[in-house]
Amino acid sequence: MDLFFRILKFGLTGFLGMAIDFGATWLFKEKIKINKYIANAIGFTLAVTNNYLINRVWTFESTNTHWATEFGKFLVVSLIGLGLNTFIIYLFHQRKNGTNFYVAKFFAIVIVFVWNFLANMLFTFR
Repeated sequence: MDLFFRILKFGLTGFLGMAIDFGATWLFKEKIKINKYIANAIGFTLAVTNNYLINRVWTFESTNTHWATEFGKFLVVSLIGLGLNTFIIYLFHQRKNGTNFYVAKFFAIVIVFVWNFLANMLFTFR
């Protein structure tokens, strides 16, 4: 049951992160007119910082006093996730003409969610 609630908390945190990610990506891509992949990276960076803080305190209840090392691990997991995210967006948006950028981004977020949860549970916050 503990695993179920961790997944739920991780998912809720991720949903907030997704809102931050989508919002920032939209702002930088559509309004500020930055390259869509750079805008994606900015949205990701803001979301990952938020997600680390919430997951550390709420989801995994970490008491690790070496928070900088822990954040480093979280960042590595997240950067791998960003690589997967960007690759999936590229495949769906660039390779499959007609797939909307934000639809491709949604698919990428769902796939990367599984990676992020497992890697953080087994590596970052173990």
